[in-house]
Amino acid sequence: MRPVLLSIFGFDIQSYGVSKAAAALLAAYLLGRTFERRGLQKDDAHSLVIWATFWGFVGAKIYFLLEHSGEISLHHLGGSGFTWYGGLIGGVAAFLVMIRRRHLPASTVLDAAAIPLTVAYGVGRVGCWLSGDGTYGRPTGLPWGQTFPQGMVATDVPVHPTPLYETTAAFAIAAILWALQRRTRRPPLEILGAYLVLSGISRFAVEYLRINEPALLGLTQPQLWAIASVAVGVAVITRGRLRAGRGVPPRVDEPVSGDAAPQTFIKA
Repeated sequence: MRPVLLSIFGFDIQSYGVSKAAAALLAAYLLGRTFERRGLQKDDAHSLVIWATFWGFVGAKIYFLLEHSGEISLHHLGGSGFTWYGGLIGGVAAFLVMIRRRHLPASTVLDAAAIPLTVAYGVGRVGCWLSGDGTYGRPTGLPWGQTFPQGMVATDVPVHPTPLYETTAAFAIAAILWALQRRTRRPPLEILGAYLVLSGISRFAVEYLRINEPALLGLTQPQLWAIASVAVGVAVITRGRLRAGRGVPPRVDEPVSGDAAPQTFIKA
């Protein structure tokens, strides 16, 4: 493991921070490409990612501190210790504010952001694995079990490398969303709904290998969030398909390309 990738003039370049920066840059690039294909400004995509990343980190740190409110120390205020769902809340809130300020088509932008978000999450988890930040899983005797003797949260016992599991799942989800996006016609927000369902299932499953304490009914807090994610995703997809079945046209912020006759679906 390499918590510190290299040192320059005594300043440590940490793998955790590098991975998060790489994830943000990749997300900005992918979203910018998608914006260009849909006739939107690439600069708007970059602004969305910058602000969502900033407030995502703020939300992730606040959520982490709330989780550890009874044991906060200077260590908890440092450059480690972030909770994904807090980051998701902060990032989505910033995203929605920027969409409104830039007068962007909300449904189009939210669908476009699903794949870049998924890929960025996978890249970010590589940093968690390299740094050994404690998000690894339970002890295991499987051949790919790993120790993190020099990790930020060290262990000499072989454990499940759950960040790598999540990276693999994220790339698989991105591939599924990409295939779905290539469909010629689909209801608005279907990509977002599929992302919420698939990412929720992935996080719910991997939590059985993680070391988080149960919060309610034997489920961990991330599992509860995962259930909520799946429920919202199913609701979004169902609503879109019901509206399509009734022939309800998209809202004015959901541009339709192609022939004008069937106004139920948007083009990919």
